Amino acid sequence: MPTPADHPAIATLRHLLARHLPERADGAVTPLGAGLDNTTFDVDGDLVARFSRDPDPVERARQVRREARLLTGIAARSPLPTPVPVVIAAGDGCLVYRKLPGRPVLDLVAERRTVLAADVGAALGRLLAALAAIPPEEAAGLVDPDDTAPAAWLGEALVLAARLGDAVPARHRPAVRAFLDAEPPEPAPRLVFSHNDLGIEHVLVDPGTSRITGILDWTDAALTDPARDLGLILRDLGPPALDAALAAYGPEPDDAAGLRRRIVFLARCALLEDLVHGLATGQDAYVKKSLIGMCWLFPG
Repeated sequence: MPTPADHPAIATLRHLLARHLPERADGAVTPLGAGLDNTTFDVDGDLVARFSRDPDPVERARQVRREARLLTGIAARSPLPTPVPVVIAAGDGCLVYRKLPGRPVLDLVAERRTVLAADVGAALGRLLAALAAIPPEEAAGLVDPDDTAPAAWLGEALVLAARLGDAVPARHRPAVRAFLDAEPPEPAPRLVFSHNDLGIEHVLVDPGTSRITGILDWTDAALTDPARDLGLILRDLGPPALDAALAAYGPEPDDAAGLRRRIVFLARCALLEDLVHGLATGQDAYVKKSLIGMCWLFPG
């Protein structure tokens, strides 16, 4: 959703810049957009300011403090660049951090994504391994559990598929129907610290080298099923990327077969979700990506 140039948060942002970063007080402030959770602005091309949209000022402040602690903690553990807060204004519901370079993988043409898939998958596998290695008691101080059961994911997928209707190409419909009619997998035997929304819209790369330059949007980070983010790698980049991610993730767990089943299951659920999102918001990149992913997740 576009953000108007006269948005009232801009005046608040300028006040914060004058107080915390006076050299930026007269900098160029450009609206980047507004989602369900945040309104975002660019400052001078190298800072990002995010304002929580929660109507409760106490909850806004809590969210900002939590995300600041989270980003600071992740930066110390992540093998990949992550946003680092430079202004924490909890009372104003605002967090400012340095802008990371690069382009979202989502914005690359599909052929380029295919070329980068294995390298990006391996790097993301190493990131997920580093996060999963954070002790649960330490992670619990940064994030909440997300133990959504596979049955709940399947229930949501049924609703999404009904909304899609004929938007699913005919050749993929039998596979989608078979998926929706099948029993969901068993829940994960353990939860790990993870990004929990590691789609390629949140992965920045140098288009010329395939080097990952940043991982964005840690708002949904949680103690969750490791299959969640691995499934998003499969959804967006395909089986070669998943194989590279699993090889980098480390030794196969005791429940390797169950993990693989949950990865594919969650990838299919997430694909239907992204296709609905792309169609509903007119974001063609999500639609095209989802239709490509159907070739390996719902072959027909």
